[in-house]
Amino acid sequence: MAETLKLSVQGVVKRFGGVVALDSVDFELRTGEVMALVGDNGAGKSTLIKTLAGAHQPDEGSIQLDGQTVRFASPQDAWKRGVATIFQELALAGKMTIADNIFLGRELTRTIAGIPFLDRRAMHRRSSELLEKLDVSVPDIHTWVEYLSGGQRQGVAIARALNIDADVIIMDEPTAALAVAEVRKVLEFIKTLRRQGKSVVLISHNVQDVFEVSDRITVLRRGRRIAMLETALTTPEEVVGYITGAAEIKHNLVKNH
Repeated sequence: MAETLKLSVQGVVKRFGGVVALDSVDFELRTGEVMALVGDNGAGKSTLIKTLAGAHQPDEGSIQLDGQTVRFASPQDAWKRGVATIFQELALAGKMTIADNIFLGRELTRTIAGIPFLDRRAMHRRSSELLEKLDVSVPDIHTWVEYLSGGQRQGVAIARALNIDADVIIMDEPTAALAVAEVRKVLEFIKTLRRQGKSVVLISHNVQDVFEVSDRITVLRRGRRIAMLETALTTPEEVVGYITGAAEIKHNLVKNH
């Protein structure tokens, strides 16, 4: 795996009034890796990814993309820089077609007699190419998204991220509430992204999924990063120990003796 850092967060602090949601958090993502981000509710995962996505701006600290310090003013700003976040809600338009969702806000046009028209043929062709690249099987490119399964909707959301040529794709609980077969599809999507050299941040409560697809694991607890582990060199029990705080307690007991 390449060791080049694609995304780096250093000493990020985010406060909401008197509450410190992120407390001097460091985070890094290499080129072409899947980094899992885990932690209990309230650990700071959502705040961190919203900061990476441009929805929140850090109060302190810095974010670097490809070695350059960046400050995303909005999610749209982050998307323009190739950082795409797929939230659990997906933000897909159910009563629009697959192709229309993939090109939402970035529609292709062609001009006839000086008048711009939507170039639906080009959008359909490009959408089919993106879905084929991900090995996403859908009934028809003209199908409304509301008729797709959960796994297929994830595939459409990922295709939309690829359509803007995103190099960093942040996925928030992509397998939540999916049937087993659908979970398998989504995990395969993630593996495909890695093979294509994309950098993926996977937020998940499912430790089994984390161990199947991730290269490294970052653990947040109470707004702080308490561990960053190589997946191949740790165990689910150790990760759960860090999530619950048991590993910290054990470490402190050993240190104090």
